[in-house]
Amino acid sequence: MARLIAITDIHGEYEKLCYLLEEINPTLKDTIIFMGDYIDRGAKSKEVVDKVISMKNICNCEYLIGSHEYALLHSDSDEYYKWLFWNYGGDATARSYGSYENIFKIHGDFFNSLKAYYLTDKYLFVHAGIRTGIPLGEQNLVDMVYMRSEFYDKKHNLPQKIIFGHTEFESPQIWEDKICIDTGCGKFKNHPLTAFISENDKEYFLQSPNVA
Repeated sequence: MARLIAITDIHGEYEKLCYLLEEINPTLKDTIIFMGDYIDRGAKSKEVVDKVISMKNICNCEYLIGSHEYALLHSDSDEYYKWLFWNYGGDATARSYGSYENIFKIHGDFFNSLKAYYLTDKYLFVHAGIRTGIPLGEQNLVDMVYMRSEFYDKKHNLPQKIIFGHTEFESPQIWEDKICIDTGCGKFKNHPLTAFISENDKEYFLQSPNVA
């Protein structure tokens, strides 16, 4: 049966991503939703982006934007996002690509193509959250990639369960209407990368070990 697989907040941790994908062993029937924050902090942002792009040759892939990609895309035009990029791991990304300019030369098309969310009949996948009562098409993208407790502390009014990241917890956090799968990969050295998997009406998680 086809699986829905969600992975978020990789943050340049290439080895953890590779381990997790090997454990998942996706097939043509599966869909992986990569929910943003591919870059920054970890040492191998370029390799991570190369890897997630290559997965479209194995299964269906959906690519969402995270807060770190949003900051990167606005780092040339806005001083605040320039500061965010360089102070929250952008130096590691620039080193991974060989220079800041190379980020856009190599993967600019990918970063500019990232979607705000992915919707199915059962799930909404989004990097950080949504504002309750506002139609999806009218949501503010900044909210969708940056908001935290103002989202997860409140019940939403959508029929779908929301799968999100951005705010790190020690383990996947499960609410009645939402699940957070950011377990601190890249931000904390010994924290795993977590995948959410929906298969045959069952939901479960897979995690990477603390590979270097």
